[in-house]
Amino acid sequence: MTMPAEPRAEVFQLDPDKVIPRLTSFISEEVAKAGRKRVVLGMSGGVDSSLVAHLAALALGPSNVYALLLPFRTSSQESLAHARLEIDKLGIPHRVIEITPIAETLFRQLPSMDRRRMGNAMARLRMIVLYDQSEEHEALVIGTSNKTEMLLGYGTLHGDTAWALNPIGDLYKTQVRQLARAVGVDEVIINKVPTADLWAGQTDEGEIGLTYDMIDRVLYLLFDRGLAPAEIAALGYPQEAIGRVVGMVAASEFKRRLAPVAKLEN
Repeated sequence: MTMPAEPRAEVFQLDPDKVIPRLTSFISEEVAKAGRKRVVLGMSGGVDSSLVAHLAALALGPSNVYALLLPFRTSSQESLAHARLEIDKLGIPHRVIEITPIAETLFRQLPSMDRRRMGNAMARLRMIVLYDQSEEHEALVIGTSNKTEMLLGYGTLHGDTAWALNPIGDLYKTQVRQLARAVGVDEVIINKVPTADLWAGQTDEGEIGLTYDMIDRVLYLLFDRGLAPAEIAALGYPQEAIGRVVGMVAASEFKRRLAPVAKLEN
C-alpha cells in the first residue's frame, strides 16, 4: 500500500538531545517524589521495555533498575535472549520468575478460557509479580506502554497498563524506535516485528490488522491535527484503516480514565 504524503515523516522526528534529558528528569523526579530510589520493570525483549530500561538506567543509575523476566512456557526464547542482551549491556540487576505454574493452575480452574482471556490473565499475573517485587525492593513499577498502544487500548487493564510512572506514554511507536536507536538499544530489537508474545506466532500488527506506520499517521491526524475521519480519508487514507483506528480508540475509552464512582447527594 502506498502511504499518503501527509503527514510527512518529519513530524514524528524527535531531538534526542532534548527528549532524553526531559524523560530521565521525569523518572528521577517522580521516583524521588514517592520517596523511593529504584524502579522495577518487566523486560519482554521488545523495543518499548528496552528503551525504558535505558532511560531508567540513565536517570537512576543501573543498580537502581531491577528487571524482571516473566516467561510462560510458550514464551519466545528469542525474546528472552533479547531481554538479556539489553540487561547485560546496561549491567542492571535482574531475575527470571516463571509464571507458568501460577497461570496453569488458573487455566485448569477455568477450562473455557480462550487464548485472548489467557493472554489477559498472564498480563495481570505478571503485574502481580512486578508490584510484589516493587514492594520487596522499595521501588516503583515503571510502565512500558507507548502512546499508540494507549490510544488504541492495546493493552490489558490492570495488566501491562498498570504502573506508577510511565516515561514513554507520550511517544508514538514510530518515535519509540527513534529514541531506542538514540540510546543504544540493539538494532535486532528495534527492527524486529513487534509482539506481546501472548501466544505462539502472535504479532501486534497481525492482531490489529494494520502496520504501526499506518496507525501512527492516522492517530497523529486525529489527535495532533484534530482532523475528522472524512478529512483524513480525503488525504488518501483507506476508509477501512481509519474506521479500524477510530473504532479501537472509541471502544477503549474506559481504559484511559479512572473508573467512575457513584456519588451520593448531600
